[in-house]
Amino acid sequence: MSKAFTKSTMALLVLILVWGASWPIYKLALPYTPPLLFSGMRATIGGVLLGILLLKRLDKINWRENWKLYCISALFNTTLFFGIQTVGLNYLPGGLFSILVYFQPVLLGLFAWIWLGEFMTPVKIIGLLIGFLGILMVSLDGLTFHVSIIGVVLGIVTAICWAFGVIYVKSIRDRVDAYWMVSLQCIIGGAVLLGTGTYFESWSEIQWNSTYIFGLSYGAIFGIPISYIIYYKLINEGEASKVGSYTFLVPIIAVFIGAVFLDEPITYLLIIGLIMVGASIFIVNFRSKKKLINFVKE
Repeated sequence: MSKAFTKSTMALLVLILVWGASWPIYKLALPYTPPLLFSGMRATIGGVLLGILLLKRLDKINWRENWKLYCISALFNTTLFFGIQTVGLNYLPGGLFSILVYFQPVLLGLFAWIWLGEFMTPVKIIGLLIGFLGILMVSLDGLTFHVSIIGVVLGIVTAICWAFGVIYVKSIRDRVDAYWMVSLQCIIGGAVLLGTGTYFESWSEIQWNSTYIFGLSYGAIFGIPISYIIYYKLINEGEASKVGSYTFLVPIIAVFIGAVFLDEPITYLLIIGLIMVGASIFIVNFRSKKKLINFVKE
């Protein structure tokens, strides 16, 4: 039991580190590539690699029955999420942008209450309010200092698209295979991003240097196949609540890595906003001690 717990905890820490490091790494690669082509290549390659790993589960796709589901999920979770995210990173430091995007778990709690009828406790409502105030702090930082308001808006829109996407996937989770859903939504959404990027951007603008190749490889290998395999393995082992409660660490890691390696600025308002958003995510995802005891017994 202790050994299994240690393995799951280590897997969770790896997952959080991969997610946290992705923001400054993508930020590092963006000066050498148009954003839509970068996000499209990252998603498509990652989706294909995950699909190769899933070939033994090919019978679970059920394309004729589920193609519409895959396409709708691809719209929110890949085309809009990856596309807006990558464009937004051009306007903000990676750490700050991650704070805005990882407001998603708070939005998710609100949307799940509205559309899925999930119970909204007073504690969760308090968490939502704290998160909202945290976003205001970050936005105020943008008004008084150096931060682009366009970037702030794009970060929040990214979080909203991600929350909608997760709500949709939750509503159809009994009809599709979770792993194939990730693979196909990345391939479909990535293809749309590549098509859009080809029309509005230029492939010749990509500088195939080591920094760009590293960013692309990280996103295509660690950002999609490896991270989602770990994520759903933890979910299947009953670690969903732990993943949710530790999500608040992702923007903290992103801010720290960005400050150390990319010299991204950290202001007092940014720190306050980060703490409030982190506290909000933790509160919204927190389970009482009694529920955790019952969870372990199960």
